[in-house]
Amino acid sequence: MAGTGRLFSLTKRGIGNLLTNRPLCVSFEITHACNAHCQHCHRGGPVNENLASPEDFSRIYQELSPPVIQVSGGEPLLREDVLEIIRAIKQPNGTPYTILVTNGSLLTPDGFRQANEAGVDAYSISLDYPDDRHDEFRMIPGLFDHIRDLVESLTPTERRMITLNCVIQSDNFRDLQALAALALEWGISMNYSPYTWLRTHDKGYVVAKEDLPELREIIRGLLEFQQRHGTVKANATFLNNIVAFFDDKGIPGCRAGERFLVVNPDGTLSPCGLITTDFPDRDTMIEGFVKTNTCTACNTSIRSWTERPFSMFFSNIRPSMGAN
Repeated sequence: MAGTGRLFSLTKRGIGNLLTNRPLCVSFEITHACNAHCQHCHRGGPVNENLASPEDFSRIYQELSPPVIQVSGGEPLLREDVLEIIRAIKQPNGTPYTILVTNGSLLTPDGFRQANEAGVDAYSISLDYPDDRHDEFRMIPGLFDHIRDLVESLTPTERRMITLNCVIQSDNFRDLQALAALALEWGISMNYSPYTWLRTHDKGYVVAKEDLPELREIIRGLLEFQQRHGTVKANATFLNNIVAFFDDKGIPGCRAGERFLVVNPDGTLSPCGLITTDFPDRDTMIEGFVKTNTCTACNTSIRSWTERPFSMFFSNIRPSMGAN
């Protein structure tokens, strides 16, 4: 839990950025390399790339100054200097609130605690199935057992820093409540994002129209679960919009590049994790992308959280976002 002074700094920064149309969350994708080969993702394997230094990322953070950041990838733990990057970005007043987004395969109890000391506030770990189907889908043998063993090795306080993030798709939507129950059993939180075809252009994982009534009932069950246990981070508006997204195949009004954006591994900017560009700065991105953006093809957690109305912000200091 953030102290009073830090909470004030984060809230002040967030309100100021809302009023001045600056980003609320920036995802620092510190590498596009990944040790997974997820079937719904365009990343995977080693990548030849130019990498910005920790000092470069610190400078970019100070220019953008969001209250919340994600340190992500690819798989961010593939970078040997990931802790240096986190330390370089962290400011003396406690900003930003820092979320490490990882598939969990390289995270150990010691690594978890080292990342805490470096400045990580929360962990978003991908989990798409409540069993070893997750291993096959992510193509990392033993991944589900590794995540379970990692969580069970942590103290109850440490576990509360973890949120599992599930990509809802045609082959796992019936497992959503089982995932929430598993997270509760493990003493951690659960979050969801709907599958988007922007990564692979494959609509095979989109929940079919004939299955939407069943999905709607499952979402209703998740909301009841949230009321009883408080461990599902996605709010009612976002969860209900998942059904609408799959029904309409789009959510208008995207504010990528404004409310949220991505810093690429080389320090250039992309409007989101699904549309890779190499803008040198945010002003150029606004002119070259934001003013003509008509994309509707995602409703990720980071988009949903940052596009909420002003009145819904800062209700709690642990943002309900996860992987892009």
